[in-house]
Amino acid sequence: MSQQQDILRDAMRRLNLTRDAFSERLGVRRRALDTWLLPADSGESRAMPEMVGKFVAEILQREAHATASGADSRPLAQRIAAEGRPHLLSVAQFERDGLEDLFQVADVMQPIARRQKVTRVLEGAVLGSLFFEASTRTRVSFGAAFCRLGGTVCDTTGFTFSSMAKGESIYDTSRVMSGYVDALVVRHPEQGSVAEFARATNIPVINAGDGPGEHPSQAILDLYTIQREFSRMGKLVDGTHVAMVGDLKYGRTVHSLIRLLSLYRGLKFTLIAPPSLEMPAYLLDLVSRNGHVIEQTQSLEEGLRGADVVYATRIQKERFVGEEIEGYTPEFQVRKALVDTVCKPDTILMHPLPRDGRPGANDLSIDLNHDPRLAIFRQTDNGIPVRMALFAVLMGVEHQVARSMRDAGWRSPAHIGPDDADFDGLD
Repeated sequence: MSQQQDILRDAMRRLNLTRDAFSERLGVRRRALDTWLLPADSGESRAMPEMVGKFVAEILQREAHATASGADSRPLAQRIAAEGRPHLLSVAQFERDGLEDLFQVADVMQPIARRQKVTRVLEGAVLGSLFFEASTRTRVSFGAAFCRLGGTVCDTTGFTFSSMAKGESIYDTSRVMSGYVDALVVRHPEQGSVAEFARATNIPVINAGDGPGEHPSQAILDLYTIQREFSRMGKLVDGTHVAMVGDLKYGRTVHSLIRLLSLYRGLKFTLIAPPSLEMPAYLLDLVSRNGHVIEQTQSLEEGLRGADVVYATRIQKERFVGEEIEGYTPEFQVRKALVDTVCKPDTILMHPLPRDGRPGANDLSIDLNHDPRLAIFRQTDNGIPVRMALFAVLMGVEHQVARSMRDAGWRSPAHIGPDDADFDGLD
């Protein structure tokens, strides 16, 4: 049944249709479409008729033929390349079509990420995981994604035990490591440093965060999460209202995400931060030039009102050097009472994590943990298929995955967390 849901959601995304418009295109009642999209263990879930499945395939095929004349026929790795090389350094490498194609690859990875299937397309390949800055989620997520494709990981964290602490240049480190491994994932505290790693090698390099610069894979999985959440609710990214809250000055996740979202049409961004933590002006200019509406406010209550997506961030204390953090008080905490008052029933609550869960912290409150609008764990789960897709595309094996899959030999729980909603399930 999950394959049926993935087919329908992918079709809506590729056709850029809401549930109402998609059901009208298929000539079926909206209620029937809803039952086909329900989780398999729901009592109201129904199997999609074979004839409808064939009709969906025909619609997609016609759509593909209609757009083929103007489409870029190059492999996806070439279309998203950085200076002609298979690196992921910035979200600026993407156009909207490239993103949508990457999301289709991520959808193929879902059965593997959900522990239903296994593949060995990267068997024998070794990932070098170089984190010169502490990380848990990103480092483990990249490693798990590579391993689920059949590869292995060599892991290192911190400057203290690296050759760079002895004065070795980034160029030398990158070139030496490239002789040992087949791909590099790098996090570094200095903006632009990962691009230096990439210039020294022809193997794929992925930017896992370069100081206050960018975090492209996080933004891609965030947008992928928004797409999946919206497809479940029959909504489109075009025309949506996104509220971003917190440290918008140093938060590299929001820097990358707002650039990706600006590839869509007619968005409204409400940026909620004290003056000392406002979004950099160059990003505001870029988003405005793409025709989107930007509002800035220090009022959390006003800023969250009517938002379709609320993206909260923690304060990046490690980025402050001799600066005072002014005006960022516990009033910036996104808590359940406020969300219930000013947000819609289908608002999506997101956070790149880690969040500060201590009482009174100015972050996304833990009292939202049982709220179905909280998508933070669906976000982290989506990091695996998205990062698998990135590895597969950059290493040229994305077309081998579907035919290489076989059933997993172990049993997994239907839900990873005991409080997960039905639509969080692995089945």
